[in-house]
Amino acid sequence: MSQGKYAAFRRVNTKGDMRSNMHSGGESEPVEVTDQMLNLVEAVRPKLVRDGMFLAGLDIVDDKLMEINVFTPGGLGSAAKHAGVDFTEPSSTPSSAKSNTARLYGKQIDNREIATL
Repeated sequence: MSQGKYAAFRRVNTKGDMRSNMHSGGESEPVEVTDQMLNLVEAVRPKLVRDGMFLAGLDIVDDKLMEINVFTPGGLGSAAKHAGVDFTEPSSTPSSAKSNTARLYGKQIDNREIATL
């Protein structure tokens, strides 16, 4: 179970390319989750939940939130590898239930409400 567990990683390119994304040869390496990172997460969490986002990836560099990935949060595999925790199981079970609720209720319940179920 991953509840209460955190994982963070950075992508680095060991092949001399300045880009570090996976397609250019980037690899992930673990990073310690700091209180400063958790404060950034907590700052945006209420807005994401209100907007119906229950799985998002946050790109943090030093003390700056650079990007919030809501369509392709990715990184679950790298996070699992470094933390030794399977984050996919607890994130996919609620997603499936929320999708079923959305399908059953259609427009009677908006995404914001579904996200907080």
